[in-house]
Amino acid sequence: MDKILEAILASSYPDHMKQGLVRRIIEALKRTMDTEQCWSMLELSTKLFLLGDTKFKRSVGKEILEVCGLYHQEAFQEFFNTQFLLSLLQEGYGPLGKRSLYVFDYIHLGLPFVMGGPSANDVFSLLRMEVLRKVCERPGLKQCVKISKLLIQYPPCVPTGKRQVLFCQQLVRCIGRFHTTSGREDAVMEFLDQVIQVSLLLQKIWKTQMTSILPSLKELFTIISTIEDQDPSIALASVVQYVPLELMDGILRNLTNDDSITDLQMMTAIGRMIEWVSWPLGTNLDKWIIALLKNLAAVKKFSILMEVTLSKIERVFSKLLYPILREGALSVLRYLLLSFQHSHEAFHLLLPHIPRVVAALQKENSNSASRCLDQVAELIHCMFFCFSGFPDLYEPLVEAIKALPIPNEDRIKHLLGQNAWTSQRNELANLYPRLASKSETGKIGLINLGNTCYMNSILQALFMASDFRRTVLNLAENNSQPLMAKLQWLFAFLEHSQRPAISPENFLLASWPPWFTRGAQQDCSEYLKYLLDRLHEEERTGRRICQKLKACSLVSPLDGLPSASKTLVEEMFGGKIKTKIRCLKCLQVSSREEAFTDLSLAFPPADDHKAGLLSSALIGSGEERGPEISPSRIQTQSKPKDLPARPGILRAPEENPSKHSPVEAVGSTLEETSFPLTLERDAVDVKAIQESHLDLHKQISGCRASRSVPDLINYFLSPEMLTAENRYHCENCASLQDAEKLTELTEGPHYLILTLLRFSFDLGTMRRKKILDNVSVPLILKLPVVDFSSVVYDLCSVVVHSGVSSESGHYYCYARECEDPATENLCMDTTWNMASAKSTDVEIQWYIFNDTRVFFSSFESVSNVTSFLPKDTTYLLFYRQRARRASNGASPEPGWTNGSLHSPDKNLMDAIAKDNILFLQEQEKQARSQKAYISALPKSSVWWKDLDRDDHEDDEGASGGYSHDSGGGGSGSFHGLVF
Repeated sequence: MDKILEAILASSYPDHMKQGLVRRIIEALKRTMDTEQCWSMLELSTKLFLLGDTKFKRSVGKEILEVCGLYHQEAFQEFFNTQFLLSLLQEGYGPLGKRSLYVFDYIHLGLPFVMGGPSANDVFSLLRMEVLRKVCERPGLKQCVKISKLLIQYPPCVPTGKRQVLFCQQLVRCIGRFHTTSGREDAVMEFLDQVIQVSLLLQKIWKTQMTSILPSLKELFTIISTIEDQDPSIALASVVQYVPLELMDGILRNLTNDDSITDLQMMTAIGRMIEWVSWPLGTNLDKWIIALLKNLAAVKKFSILMEVTLSKIERVFSKLLYPILREGALSVLRYLLLSFQHSHEAFHLLLPHIPRVVAALQKENSNSASRCLDQVAELIHCMFFCFSGFPDLYEPLVEAIKALPIPNEDRIKHLLGQNAWTSQRNELANLYPRLASKSETGKIGLINLGNTCYMNSILQALFMASDFRRTVLNLAENNSQPLMAKLQWLFAFLEHSQRPAISPENFLLASWPPWFTRGAQQDCSEYLKYLLDRLHEEERTGRRICQKLKACSLVSPLDGLPSASKTLVEEMFGGKIKTKIRCLKCLQVSSREEAFTDLSLAFPPADDHKAGLLSSALIGSGEERGPEISPSRIQTQSKPKDLPARPGILRAPEENPSKHSPVEAVGSTLEETSFPLTLERDAVDVKAIQESHLDLHKQISGCRASRSVPDLINYFLSPEMLTAENRYHCENCASLQDAEKLTELTEGPHYLILTLLRFSFDLGTMRRKKILDNVSVPLILKLPVVDFSSVVYDLCSVVVHSGVSSESGHYYCYARECEDPATENLCMDTTWNMASAKSTDVEIQWYIFNDTRVFFSSFESVSNVTSFLPKDTTYLLFYRQRARRASNGASPEPGWTNGSLHSPDKNLMDAIAKDNILFLQEQEKQARSQKAYISALPKSSVWWKDLDRDDHEDDEGASGGYSHDSGGGGSGSFHGLVF
């Protein structure tokens, strides 16, 4: 029968006639046959299947094999023996040089018919050995697909034990050699489908035996970290996508801490991993790439990150054009851009390509493209914020994204703070002492230069005054204002530096009051008054110089500023106060208006019936002096001495009572919650503290938190009777007369600074004392201003003094970003929704600035700090005026609004970029010098061995400062899809 069939296939009959004759022979095979005839037919079917030169011959061989297996099972099992299979697998079938490519297909076809036979176990054992040998020979993609199909359907053929680990490693090696030579879509799709079939085998093995995963990944890392003439295939991405994500952190953490891996190997590996964004069907690949980058940042390997980012960011950006690659590419691009904050190089590499890609996404007009555009626009605005000062370069980008949403500044700062390299935590940080890490808040601290916490607190409060900060950063370079220039540099470094803390030494030397003693604690209020006065006078002097140069025609008219305009200090902090004195005899009123930059609020006397307060708690501290009040040309201060008693409020008949309406606290303090606070104290007077501690509990036990900031302001603005020794000399009466003194605000400052006069001199004991009364601080303050029923202020910053005197203790600062609410929530006395305003304000994030340390905080902490820490008392308050509606309701007043993103000077940004690079290099060098801490640990010899996890914070020590050096640039190329 085999000869007849062979003759039919070799004949010249038409195909349909051949098919009919073959069908008859196959039907005859289903009847009883002797063993010899069955073997002959099996030999013929094997020859036809393995060497058939047409599809028809191979299909005939397949049908005969299946019929024999079904109807002559005993003869088939004798024929399909291990010796025959071993010969097929090791020697092949057919003439030398033309071995059949269908051996595994043939075995796959015959296995179902020996499954239940006595030789099944021997066949499986043979195949377990032979598939391992075959994979070690590095077969091509098609052969690997055949092996994978066989093993997926017949799991007993999969190698076991150590051979299984080796099999997985070798299969990974094979995948690394898969490449497609055709760029046609059908060829690419076939390539993807075949790779998926191979990687699915790994997934099946890993699900049943997870111990094979880590050795396989080790082999994969060896492949992608080895420098060869030809890069390994990006098909390796299909391997990683099947690794459980719960293993990712441990694997990558130990990989990045492995001392045996060189920088070149790591750089090569991460560069090739980034190429995996071109793998169309990968899932979670972006998570692996970003996690590895974050782990490298955590161990301070910044040189690798810089090199990889600059070499790959353009290629990643180009993948946004392909919808199938877009999601993963966007995630990787997002991290690359947001983490590369020390220099503009990476962002500037994309500048030529952004308009084209944005235009292509807009033209695509799909949901995927729309989402991508919104995120790209957000990234671009983050980069504008981070690397300002290049208006000409950024103009095409601004035009390209002008119709897309603009993120607010808080969102931008959140993204930048969250993704900065220096914000990444290292689980092995306890092994690396003194490795500085930026605060998780994204804010930057100031180094204490020796009892300079008074200056640090003031500078952080001024920096968090967002309108003032933006204006300072936007100022053009002006040699006539050296102190303002130094403040601009300091603010720019606080905004953009990667250091956890910077040194304000240059600014301290420039702003040091000449009567201050170096190394001694000083009064922060006194320092603030001196600083604002210096800035004000410096600007006025610069304007006078410009006017003189203008008069001499040495500068163009545009360079001179109008002499009548306000200085920046006046614009931001300047208000006006009017003092009226009315003679009680002739009723003539004399008045005088003065400018101020802060209001010094005295505490009412203990027996003042208006306040209804018990006596203040006072603590003595030896012969220490209170804060000196330096005179200012643009401010009026209340005297530090006790004010005389002020009886009931008296007004002239013609005066408008609304002008003197009491101060109202719109926002109230929240319920008290425990707030443990750890502070780094400055030098203190030990003797004074020891003396005061003896009676501290007794003295504060009678204090009641019934005083509030509105109480102190009302006391400040309340009428004062001038009688007895304080009588007023009336010009109209030409003699001393009893009089009434009235104070009123005629112009509210944009930023209202309130100083609580907590330090006084006790004439009885002849000692300086601190008033420890708890004063409640409202979130929202309504201040009576002439010609307005009230002006609304939002609390921005609170400077706290911790200690018993002005010459000892410590200053720290609470602050938040304070902006105008939405237009519909702007203050109008008739429509103001107090509840919603309070709710919105409470939700705004607060921070504590304690020299180099910056922490998240809350308004609850601000409200309750004195309750839990009696010596920690509010001292300076910064309030920001809310925009008012114009009389016609058309637009808000005044002109200070949230503003646009600032643009510091380009030289300044270059200096920051260079300092950031220097800091990263310092950190990397320091991390590498601490390898002994890692190597001294007992650990496994294999890098993937997971270490015990210890959640330790990075050491928050800081170093560095800022200088006037500039950075560099870079270039790159633009590529298309890998295929």
